[in-house]
Amino acid sequence: MTIKDSTIPTRLRPGVRIESAELRIVSLPLLTPFVISTGTMTARVFPLLVLKGEGIEGVAEAVMDPAPDYLEETIPGAMAFLRDVLLPQIVGKRFDSPYDLQPILSPWRGNRMAKAVVEMAFWDLWAKSLNIPLKAALGGTGDHVDVGVSLGIAPVETTLERVGAAVEQGYKRTKLKIAQGHDVRIVEAVRAEFPDIKLTVDANTDYGMADLPVLQSLDAFALDYIEQPLGYDDIHDHAKIQRSLKTAICLDESIRSARDARKALESDAARVINIKVGRVGGFSEARAIHDTCAAFDVPVWCGGMLESGIGRAHNIHLATLANFTKPGDTSSASRYFARDITNEPLEALNGEMPVPANGPGIGVTLDRDYLASVTVHAEEVTA
Repeated sequence: MTIKDSTIPTRLRPGVRIESAELRIVSLPLLTPFVISTGTMTARVFPLLVLKGEGIEGVAEAVMDPAPDYLEETIPGAMAFLRDVLLPQIVGKRFDSPYDLQPILSPWRGNRMAKAVVEMAFWDLWAKSLNIPLKAALGGTGDHVDVGVSLGIAPVETTLERVGAAVEQGYKRTKLKIAQGHDVRIVEAVRAEFPDIKLTVDANTDYGMADLPVLQSLDAFALDYIEQPLGYDDIHDHAKIQRSLKTAICLDESIRSARDARKALESDAARVINIKVGRVGGFSEARAIHDTCAAFDVPVWCGGMLESGIGRAHNIHLATLANFTKPGDTSSASRYFARDITNEPLEALNGEMPVPANGPGIGVTLDRDYLASVTVHAEEVTA
């Protein structure tokens, strides 16, 4: 006898049916401007996606910028792609696991950040349907992750004050943003004042092959790594640069897939990889990159994009996987925001960020009142 699906109680059916999607653009003010080589940010503007089904919600935030700054994707383009293409293909349908989304997401070229927010929101929804934390669904363990701080470009004295505060707070790695003309002098000053801290720099693609002498001069300061010195789409020249440096190169923007990671590691273009789940298209690809790096015995760490508590929570759960052996960028949210859009504060203690545990899934909930006040656009997608 065949039992029709409609006769099976909802709680016993496999997977989750997505009944609707809530799509917002949020503008969350920063406490202080955050300056990197490509520009200055005064507010974190991002799409927020809520997938709803069977009495539960899965939430995620996207990490593209309003303009094609970090990578090619933009918020206007992503909103159109989500509204007109991706969400209509999943709303009204049931999926047994996040991997069942791949036939819908994979045919579309690029747009990894837009794909990621859909996949991540469903991972949260799916974990909640199973009544387990997201880290368990991903295969992670532990109740905290090691974190460091990322400091934007500032004058030397301001930078030294910020580094001193981070050291007092117990953060396990300090990352300095650098740019052409703001590099050797700032690193030299920080290393002289703090000779024993774990120190890294992030160039955000601001250098070229002609800048090799500058990059070589950074070898003198015992850096743990130099992050993404060359172009966002470059692996080949990073391999050339790495052969001329003692300091390890860490790739960020250049790694968007496990295939990219394999090519970079085979050519020794990087000896550390920064994994940002939003950059690579979601948790499925992030796990594949993690596993590829582990096979090469290359460590990874979880990067940040100044996320709110929603994206921050996703990052923390991801960083519980075994090969995340270097401190990530998921520092205390209060460093960036006077008020977050989550009810639960995400605050590090002595360089350790607790894994959010207020219920299953990502373990944090939306502060709906404050979210409404920082929402600049909202719409609903239904079947």
